[in-house]
Parts: sequence; C-alpha cells; structure tokens
Amino acid sequence: MRPTCAVIDLAAIRHNISEVKKRVEGRKVLVAVKANAYGHGLVPVSKACLEAGIDMLGVAFIDEAIELREAGVDSPILIFSSELCDGAEEIVRYDIRATVCTHELAQSLSICAVRLNKKAKVHIKVDTGMGRIGILPERIAPFTESITALNGLEVEGIYTHFATAHQADDHFTPVQIQLFDRAINQVRTRLGAIPVAHAANSAAVLKYPDSYYEMVRPGIMIYGLEPFEGASAVADLKPALTLKSKVVYLKNIQKGMSVGYGRGFIASKTTRIATVPIGYGDGYSRRFSQYGEVLIHGKRAPIVGSICMDQIMVDVSHINGVRIGDEVVLIGEQGKERITAEAIAARSGTINYEVACSISHRVPRVYTNEKS
Repeated sequence: MRPTCAVIDLAAIRHNISEVKKRVEGRKVLVAVKANAYGHGLVPVSKACLEAGIDMLGVAFIDEAIELREAGVDSPILIFSSELCDGAEEIVRYDIRATVCTHELAQSLSICAVRLNKKAKVHIKVDTGMGRIGILPERIAPFTESITALNGLEVEGIYTHFATAHQADDHFTPVQIQLFDRAINQVRTRLGAIPVAHAANSAAVLKYPDSYYEMVRPGIMIYGLEPFEGASAVADLKPALTLKSKVVYLKNIQKGMSVGYGRGFIASKTTRIATVPIGYGDGYSRRFSQYGEVLIHGKRAPIVGSICMDQIMVDVSHINGVRIGDEVVLIGEQGKERITAEAIAARSGTINYEVACSISHRVPRVYTNEKS
C-alpha cells in the first residue's frame, strides 16, 4: 500500500455535528458534503453524518447525489447548483432535491415527475447578495407562485447563501438576512407556509443565531476546520483529517549542491535531505514550496526546492536519527507539534477549504472510528 494517506477520524465528524446541534437547539441540520466531502470522502463521511442524526445532505452536482444513492444512502439530498434541464429525469428518478431558480428547470422537473408518477421536491434559491445563482428578492413571490402551479412539483424549501459571514469585519450578512426575511414573508403571504427555510453556513451558525430559520447548513466546521478568516471559531471543533506519508530516501548533499526543478534550493552547507512520496499530483500544491514544512520525530522540517508532482524533499539536518520508513505528517499532529490546514493556507495565499478539497483521489483515505 502507498505510504501516503489521508486519515479521516469519523468520531471527530460526529463530534462536530453534535456541537452544531447543541448550538442550533432543535433546528434541522443539512451538512454540505460536496467536493468529496471537502476532500474527506463523500460516502463514508455522509454515512457518519447520518449516524450522527443530521436531516439532509448537500452536494454540488447531480453526479455526487447519484454516487450517494448508488452507495445505499436514501436520506434527503439537495443539489446546490442550478442543473441543466437534461438532468431533470435523473433528479426525479433518484429522488433528489433540486435547487430551482429558472422556469425552464422547474418545467422539466414537472414533466418528468408526471411521467414517472413521482414528486419532484425543490428548494428555491434567493440571491440576497452572493451574485451567483438565485432569484432576486423582488422576483421571488411571482416566481414561486408560477412554479407551484406546475403538476408534480413540490416546493419544499427556500434558501440563500451568505457572502461575508466568515469575515471579521462583516456588516453585510445582517443586510442579507433582512432581504431573505422579506422574501420569505412575500412567499408565505401569497402561498402559505414553506416547510423549510435555510441560510446559515458554518460561520453564521457560530455568529448569527437569527439566521437559523428551520434548518442550518454547515460545511467547513463539520470537518473541524475554521470558518473565519484569521480567527478561531468559538466552538469545540475537532479536525478530522490527518495527511501523512513516510520517508522513502535519505542522503547528504554538499555545500553548493541543488535540490529540485530550477535548482530552487542551493545548500549553504552539508545538508541531510529526506524524500517523501507526495506532491502536487496528490493535491499538495507547488505554492507550498517556499513556505511548507512537515513534522518528523515531532519536529518541524522545512520543504526545500520546488514541490514535484509525486515527491517533496525535506531538510532534516537538525533532526537526529531520521530513517527510511519514519512517519511524516503534513497536516495534523505529531508529538507536541501541529500543522493545520489554516496555517498552510495562510502561508500560501489560499483558504483552508482549498487545502482540504485539493487532496486528490489518488491519496488513499483511511477511516478510523467507524461504527459497525
């Protein structure tokens, strides 16, 4: 088996869900498992979430929803993206909730639902300031009224997405909440009750209780990653992912010798170099080349030279007794030291979401604390 792997602690996932449920006090919980559950593994993580008592799963695309259905997951699944009309039949056939913000998709779902003698359950997306998909608030009531007239279609929910809830100096989320409240009131005045309204992402779960509505929609915090820029979440979250490998080669290089493509590192003295079999082909970005470090024997060791497709080189001159086969931690804890996805992201100019989501499918996932 390849020495590089991502170890996913499913007990941490379940713990983080319990933290959400304690905070939102009886509201329903939808967990975002899109992008391979933020790099953690779509099917095992989804099943762990359901074991922890969540109510719905959220994915980006129909392919992810079908993968879950074919793995035996029969819980409600919502697709966040606006699908094209040619996906309507699969959405209905697999009993998947669709996000609807076009008449064309609503009509296609209606036609398929009638033909298959099924109900097409939909959630209407309201654009309160994200500027992606969604009906503008002033159009929401007539749009909802028109699609509820379609046979075979059931409006199960209405939702929006926050653009700035994760920012420390956020002043826009309260504006979005007000716009969403008005949209909900317009729809309910004309059409009666809507079973489920939802808006709160991870940051809003921690920061804006008035955005909880009937259901919350956490993502990043379920994986134990921080939802806020430059600050720690005010919650007891446990990171679920450890990315690790092993030393596969060791050698000393002399002063003036180089390491990596473009001779990105020139030794200023005799240097002990360890090679580790992980690279940008595994999602460990070349951007980490100048800033990256790993843990070996509980000590930090800098990456030297440019990160290759399949390997990185590490300076272990200051660590005694390093041997081939020794564990190397790239994300996670070893001894008293810890490297977080947030620290890697901050050093390389990205966000922790990208660090986790980028871990490629060729990195084996190993799951711990699975329920039998």
